[in-house]
Amino acid sequence: MALTESTMLELGTIAPDFALTDVVTGKTVHRDDFKGQGALLVMFICAHCPYVKHIEKTLGPLGADYASKPLAIVAISSNDVTTHPADSPEGLKAQAQADGFAFPYLYDESQDVAHAYMAACTPDFFLFDRDFRLVYRGQYDASRPGNGVPVTGEDLRKAIDTVLAGKPVPTEQRPSIGCNIKWKE
Repeated sequence: MALTESTMLELGTIAPDFALTDVVTGKTVHRDDFKGQGALLVMFICAHCPYVKHIEKTLGPLGADYASKPLAIVAISSNDVTTHPADSPEGLKAQAQADGFAFPYLYDESQDVAHAYMAACTPDFFLFDRDFRLVYRGQYDASRPGNGVPVTGEDLRKAIDTVLAGKPVPTEQRPSIGCNIKWKE
């Protein structure tokens, strides 16, 4: 496992478009399906990474907590499944069902979307405002496997609440840390 930090994509960047298949429903999901929402959260995660496993049980509740608010959430896995078969669409679907993900979980087989977002690690979080402008890219919270800090999602939740309140999200943000995305050769 190579420990990697988020690339910290420039704030204000427009969310790259995507058209990816939801591993649970089989439907194609596009960025523009979320026009009119107050915010869009794009999470790069996977099924095997210990950093994702550390927080995954809280991602379903995160979605549930914001289900009645104008926040759209998508999870994307871009890992090479030839080297990491647990991250196959079947493995992702099992993860989504086990962890109660009520948001689309998309498979980026070509890895084009991960490259477009400059995603570097799992988990890697990107929060966009109603105009699809990046307002937060950073850590879920200060918890890491083995550090004893409770998993709360505090940093991400503060950013979500701030953007949904129509206020500017503070620009001082700590990068997400996790396993590197497993790129194809």
